[in-house]
Amino acid sequence: MSIFPKISLRPEVENYLKEGFMNKEIVTALGKPEAERKFETLLKHLSHPPSFTTVRVNTHLASVQHVKNLLLDELQKQFNGLSVPILQHPDLQDVLLIPVIGPRKNIKKQQCEAIVGAQCGNAVLRGAHVYAPGIVSASKFMKAGDVISVYSDIKGKCKKGAKKFDGTKVFLGNGISELSRKEIFSGLPELKGMGIRMTEPVYLSPSFDSVLPRYLFLQNLPSALVSHVLNPQPGEKILDLCAAPGGKTTHIAALMHDQGEVIALDKIFNKVEKIKQNALLLGLNSIRAFCFDGTKAVKLDMVEDTEGEPPFLPESFDRILLDAPCSGMGQRPNMASTWSLKEVASYQPLQRKLFTAAVQLLKPEGVLVYSTCTITLAENEEQVAWALTKFPCLQLQPQEPQIGGEGMRGAGLSCEQLKQLQRFDPSAVPLPDTDMDSLREARREDMLRLANKDSIGFFIAKFVKCKST
Repeated sequence: MSIFPKISLRPEVENYLKEGFMNKEIVTALGKPEAERKFETLLKHLSHPPSFTTVRVNTHLASVQHVKNLLLDELQKQFNGLSVPILQHPDLQDVLLIPVIGPRKNIKKQQCEAIVGAQCGNAVLRGAHVYAPGIVSASKFMKAGDVISVYSDIKGKCKKGAKKFDGTKVFLGNGISELSRKEIFSGLPELKGMGIRMTEPVYLSPSFDSVLPRYLFLQNLPSALVSHVLNPQPGEKILDLCAAPGGKTTHIAALMHDQGEVIALDKIFNKVEKIKQNALLLGLNSIRAFCFDGTKAVKLDMVEDTEGEPPFLPESFDRILLDAPCSGMGQRPNMASTWSLKEVASYQPLQRKLFTAAVQLLKPEGVLVYSTCTITLAENEEQVAWALTKFPCLQLQPQEPQIGGEGMRGAGLSCEQLKQLQRFDPSAVPLPDTDMDSLREARREDMLRLANKDSIGFFIAKFVKCKST
């Protein structure tokens, strides 16, 4: 059930997306009214959270069953005794699924209000509490301990420190303030820590702040699928070309039983430090992370020996993951994007540079997996069509496990090729209305089907490099 307005985009961005989703191939196959209906449904669904919270178990340190038992105890505490089921994914054995309860419609709105920024609001809808830096405005007399209604300023129009805001705001639920208005806007060095503890969110999801940090990694379902599609084997040399924050890097290392070598690159120093911290926390020793631009990762001369550091010689890696920088238009929930068309369209050339480096670095018979968390044709199927033309040495491969839908028409790929892709389409199923009664009555197979379908927007393509002739 749709309770929020559709995602707010700049008109030129919405038109750009619409052209992609109503291209000639799609309109011919579905008819114009159905193509238009699907596109409008997509825009509505993007502003709502997926119907499951997904966590990946660090199987390097603990069994899935052990972690599941610990998590059940944690959920009992967080949900005041409510018994919410945890499902182990049948095709991704290291993935646990927790149903999101909501939308909850009978929450009484309070006179005392706090306005949070859009990014903070998105996090609240996925189980987070409100941290002090995310609070933009608060009612004049707000004190610590007050019950307050929390709203998201989806268009970014609220002035920091305002006492009242009458612009476009979306209700996220109620919480208890940990700080007074005076403390939040005192002008002291920016406060950190909890600002509002959410007690009645519109969507009830568990908070994973400091929950079993060595055993769990919060990850969207398609993101956890990617490393399984790559299928790394113990003893191999793997490259994660755009690795931050390290969710997929650490997953690859765990799937290899920490045997072999996983090289992680990212060009932003702080993000590389985060990868190293995550590897240390999860007890993984096979990961080596470097601050390096992936587009320059190929060593062009043989003179200088970099001793296992980037750049690397061509044909150095058994498998490569290119989880490419992208426009991120598949992220959910996302009620508003201020990006210009120029920004959204800027990723395709960068992705191609990274892809070219990946092909050069891949050994013959090696596997390359390309993924994005966006929905645009230009960054997904069009990139596959370009790659198959540009690099005759690449062959598109079927993926295992196959959980997402097939690729989208419009890039000139054959039906057979589209079936070898995985596209997660947020408009694939109606938005659910989940409460404790419906959870008790739900069949396991129906819940798993919903978890597979109602996810963020995501795309995966798998290639193999033919032997050198």
